[in-house]
Amino acid sequence: MSRAGAELAAGVAASVPAERDGDGVGYLEHSSSPLVSLVFVAPLILIYELGTRTALPVATADGHATAGAQHVIAFSLLQQFFALFGATGRSLPALAVAGILLAWHVARQDRWRVRWQTLGAMAVEGSVLSLPLLALGVLLAHLLRMAPLVASHATHPALGMSKLPTDDLLILCLGAGIYEELVFRLIVLTILTLLVKDLLQCPGRFGTLLVVLISALMFSGYHYLGPEPFHWRTFAFRTLAGIYFGMLFLARGFGVTAATHAAYDILVLLVLA
Repeated sequence: MSRAGAELAAGVAASVPAERDGDGVGYLEHSSSPLVSLVFVAPLILIYELGTRTALPVATADGHATAGAQHVIAFSLLQQFFALFGATGRSLPALAVAGILLAWHVARQDRWRVRWQTLGAMAVEGSVLSLPLLALGVLLAHLLRMAPLVASHATHPALGMSKLPTDDLLILCLGAGIYEELVFRLIVLTILTLLVKDLLQCPGRFGTLLVVLISALMFSGYHYLGPEPFHWRTFAFRTLAGIYFGMLFLARGFGVTAATHAAYDILVLLVLA
């Protein structure tokens, strides 16, 4: 593993050594470990897989029905990436989540152990950590005169989020939490760390801040790959959200960050939007 990769892995585990002490491992370290993150997001992945398989066609503005399930853009981008290598399969993005987290678990040499009470605490933690971002979104919505933003979007270019039933929107919110965090934190943040710290030799904290900022800008720009037109107000807020998720990922790992992302989208959808 490269120096930058080792630093990133160490950052995710905070300042605590790798899990080796059984019951002596605290909640913060245990909940940030790759295996626990995988077990935590597995039910969410299953809900997304089943929910998008059974989603009904949705009417478009011209009165016609869309064919097939709607997905968050990150999910479809992963499918397109695998297709470049001749791999086609609807569940490949889900398998990518499992494969990356399991490989990370093995590389860290963690114990094969999950404390089940930790999973419930992670759900609560993710919900609580979504509140500062929600407060920021509400504040900027008032200052900039825009609606609070839900990050997930359907991939159909003629389909707005408002065209989907609430149940389908909730499923997309779960998918955004998992697959956008997979792409922009677990994959992009790691690659940028290798480039910025290994190749460009940027020093510690400055390099970390630069990596988080670049990934946040990419995360914000990604949302305009769908039907939504670009606007600097929404771009600025999503960049701030990307910085928040990036720092959270480094401090608390994949599972809590995915839970926070999904909880924020759900709260905006059900409470504010």
